[in-house]
Amino acid sequence: MDIGSTKPWNILIYAILILECVGQGRTARELAGEGDIQTAYHHGMDAHRHDRCKEMTHRHMHDHGPSTSSSSSEFDPSLNIFFKVEDVKPGNVISLYFPIKDPFTTPNILPREEVESIPFSSSQLPYLLKFFQFPLHSPQANAMEETLRHCEFSPIQGETKFCATSLESMLDNLRAIFGSDVGLKVLATTHPENTTTPFQNYTVLSSRRAGIPRMFGCHPMPYPYGVFYCHGQEGDTELHLITLRSEEGNRITEAVGVCHMNTSYWDPHHAAFKVLGIEPGSAPVCHVFPSDNLVWVPSSPLSIN
Repeated sequence: MDIGSTKPWNILIYAILILECVGQGRTARELAGEGDIQTAYHHGMDAHRHDRCKEMTHRHMHDHGPSTSSSSSEFDPSLNIFFKVEDVKPGNVISLYFPIKDPFTTPNILPREEVESIPFSSSQLPYLLKFFQFPLHSPQANAMEETLRHCEFSPIQGETKFCATSLESMLDNLRAIFGSDVGLKVLATTHPENTTTPFQNYTVLSSRRAGIPRMFGCHPMPYPYGVFYCHGQEGDTELHLITLRSEEGNRITEAVGVCHMNTSYWDPHHAAFKVLGIEPGSAPVCHVFPSDNLVWVPSSPLSIN
């Protein structure tokens, strides 16, 4: 789950390169290569390969503000990312959904100097649709509008949030939040290659709570190039490192999870309450992170329980 011990996605590899090369005089363009921003959508918003609007709903399940979906886990297995603290005791069997991602259809991560040359605002949506050559009201246009508006929502009580249009801007924001003198580590869920069943039963082999003062989750959003919605709350969360064995071939998944200890201020219509059958504030709400999410924590040794 620690970035140094896994073989995840190009996003994580690029994150390591950024962390290692910042301050050494190397630019993002040297790390990412030259890219044509106007063709980025061919890699990230192909409607034939992805239904981005549906993905938007599932990604917003990590958000705690107004709900964007009235779906129930009974009908939508992809909402089964939530669990209760007691569900991950060793030996328990838990049903979880881990989306299967194709890295070749992932939006390009572009250098900051390129993405800063175009606006990132819902007020500029007509210009952006023309720039990326998306028809008005197309699935791609709708997903872009939802992403822009979501990034413009005000944070809820006690939350710090931002949207990063490049990994450089992500790290700049994180350093401003954690402190420039605090080293950062990135964690991610890893599961076996060639997994074909996104929703299945898992046996909990181990679950460890990591004591940290603060963490930030960054979720990729539907957009023609890489955009991350990042948010976190100080003193309101517990990080869980969970080892799971799948019913499909007894394969091992190393999952990163988080438990939100106080949900009294969440939208009562949030999907988590329907999935878990609880009320706001009655119990912690936990969820696992998909493998394309980045979880940022201080690089000082974690206190594992």
